[in-house]
Amino acid sequence: MSKNQINETALSLQVEDLLVSRNLRGMKTVQPALSTGYYLRAARTLYKCKGHVLIGTGFPVVDTFETDGPVGAIALYEALEKLGATPVIVCGPPVSQALMDNYRVHEIRVGEHQERTLEAFKALYNYNPDAVLSIERPGQAVDGGYYNMRGESISERTACFDTFVNNAKCPTIGIGDGGNEIGMGNITEALKDLDINAAATCVDELLIADVSNWGAYGLITFFSLWSGRDLLGEFEPLAILEYLSKLGSVDGVTRINELTEDGLPVDEGISVIKELRELIGYND
Repeated sequence: MSKNQINETALSLQVEDLLVSRNLRGMKTVQPALSTGYYLRAARTLYKCKGHVLIGTGFPVVDTFETDGPVGAIALYEALEKLGATPVIVCGPPVSQALMDNYRVHEIRVGEHQERTLEAFKALYNYNPDAVLSIERPGQAVDGGYYNMRGESISERTACFDTFVNNAKCPTIGIGDGGNEIGMGNITEALKDLDINAAATCVDELLIADVSNWGAYGLITFFSLWSGRDLLGEFEPLAILEYLSKLGSVDGVTRINELTEDGLPVDEGISVIKELRELIGYND
């Protein structure tokens, strides 16, 4: 199928359905709360960015960080850089320390403190971003705290990216897979049946997926289509997982340092990439 033959609205719906088809944590169930075309709209916003794009990621697990989020953040970073933007990964330690030797990283402070808003204002002023994106980043619940899927408070180990999203003067995008991530405030009512402390922070465009990393792949599907370059095929999730594992990452579900994401083998993510590439005509 040629680029000119692909209906982008229909493609977005295919991508949206594919990315929640496993319904691992109820995202297929809450999908009707979103206006269809969300992947297309978010991709259009990012594709035209030529300045800074701030990418917030890093979900604390015990004393380290999980693989879901950083893999997708790196995928988006690499794709956006190839398209002419200047991505910057925004995160707190330990993920910031792990990534800063190889990527542009803006480190933010972990834990509850009085400088959260000032921290965001300074960064937003300095970077003047074209877009702010959050991928698998804890979002503040209505009580202002941060919680994992087990309902445990992780506030002491979480750096605040909500203030970046809340104060940005540019489009904001959130990618999540469970309901406790930045952006899930967009669908508060739909999340009430899920057994979680839902995030209340809103974004301009919320993207959902069974695994947040896969949401990044959904966006890159459109980048590949529009650029005529197989950006999805150029990304190697196994290599990135190996890189993160050496830096101390763990699976967010098993809490083990292994080459998996949310309890799933890397082959699952590779299979999703293959299916997405097939939607835009890459069949190798």
